Parts: sequence; C-alpha cells; structure tokens
Amino acid sequence: MSVAVLRSAPSITRIAPRMSGVFEVAHPLIRHHLTRLRDKQTPPEEFRLLIGRLATLLAYEATKDLELIEQPIETPITRMTGQRVAGRIGLVPILRAGLGMVDTVLNLIPSAEVWHLGVYRDEKTALPVEYYSRFPQSRPVDVGLVLDPMLATGGSAIAALSTLREWQVPTVKLLSVIASREGIDHVAAMFPETQIYVCAIDPELNAHKFIVPGLGDAGDRIFNTQPS
Repeated sequence: MSVAVLRSAPSITRIAPRMSGVFEVAHPLIRHHLTRLRDKQTPPEEFRLLIGRLATLLAYEATKDLELIEQPIETPITRMTGQRVAGRIGLVPILRAGLGMVDTVLNLIPSAEVWHLGVYRDEKTALPVEYYSRFPQSRPVDVGLVLDPMLATGGSAIAALSTLREWQVPTVKLLSVIASREGIDHVAAMFPETQIYVCAIDPELNAHKFIVPGLGDAGDRIFNTQPS
C-alpha cells in the first residue's frame, strides 16, 4: 500500500514536532522553480542556482520543529532574552549530487556540521554502492538532514539512513527535490521514523530506474558532466 502524503504549506508560525510522514511542500515558488529545473534546456549554472533555491525552501520547512533554548542578549537599546537553536545539526549530502544542496542549507544553519557520504548506483543492478563515508566515532549529532536532489529507487537514501542509524542519530530527516512514488514507499517502509521532505512526487521510474518525468541525472546537470 502506498504511503499517504501530507502536503504542508510553508508558514512563519513555529510548529510542534511532527509525527513521522512524507511532506510534499506546496508553494507557488517551488512549482515555478521546478518547471525551470526540469527543462532540459536549462544551463548548468542556472540549474545549480535552482537546486539551491529549492533546497532552501525544503530546509525551511524541515527545520520548523528544531528545539530552541533561551539566550540573553543586549540590543543597542536594551537587554532581552532571545532564542537560538539547541543541539548539533548535521548535514549529510549524498555524493555527488547532494553537494548542490549544501551551501544554501548552510546559509540557513551556519553552525551545522557537514558529514559526507559517497554512494553511487551500479547501472547494471541499480543497487547502491558505498565508496566513501566520513563520520566520527564520537557522540552523534542531535539532528541529521540527509541531502539528495533525487529519490529514485530509494537505495542511496536507505544506505545513508542506515549509516545514521548506526551512528545513533536520534532525529533524521531526508530532503529531496524530486522523488518517485516507488522510492518514497521503499524508504518509508524501511525507516518509518524518518520524515521525508520533497518538492514533488513523480509517478514512476523508467526501465533504467530514472524518475519520470524527472529531470535526468541531477549530478551530471549540476556539475556539467556527460553520463558515462
């Protein structure tokens, strides 16, 4: 059975922690930028900008339930008590396409840690192959945000989420620009506690396991390389 999708519109109102689920972020700007992102005529430099803009909108929505603690400060006028984000936040881009989402999310959360995970898809088997992992042996971050523009079969995402589970990260969220229904169902079945935030859910995968209609290979388009 397919996983139910919860559509949530961005809001400036702070919300309480959500239950597990899938969130397709609905916003006119997302639809606008997605159209240009999907267009095969969009050049790499613009494609990179669009990935960043969409990552920002996703991260804004996905971080609404971050814990806050009070922080006394002094403005030019008077003393007051403000708030700041509590705990450690880790960004986990899945190499290489996930790198296209890192900088704009770091602009929102400058204190975040970045831990890289390299996973590629074997084109013959469509299975994920991990080739690089850089995680410390020390205490895990409090919140992990896995970044990958495309959630196709879900194999790479599951590999990343498995690594964060082994690291014992208590709260993990997956941020993808475009996902397939199959990929979402696969990830949600394996990691029901993980919230998934996407800009769009496409209906299917083709014979080569690319998302349809999708946008092609996000890594190739971000880095202006030709498919091997």
